[in-house]
Amino acid sequence: MNEALVVHYNESALSTLFLGSAKVDTKRLTSFLNIYLNDGFSIKAVQREQRRMFLFFKREAFIIFLLKNLS
Repeated sequence: MNEALVVHYNESALSTLFLGSAKVDTKRLTSFLNIYLNDGFSIKAVQREQRRMFLFFKREAFIIFLLKNLS
C-alpha cells in the first residue's frame, strides 16, 4: 500500500517585491524536501511554474509529488 502526497513550494513574497522576481533558494528547498524524505517519502515528479504576483511580479513555484511505501 502506498501513500501519495502533493506539496506546493514557492519563494517568499518579500524577495519578489524587493528584487522584482524571485528565484528559488536551493538551500531552503533542500531543507523543505529533507523533512519529507526523512519521513520515508520519495520524490516521484516535480513541476516548475512561474506564478504572477501583484500583477507585475513573477516568482518560481514547484509542485512536488511524493510517494511513501506503507508496507
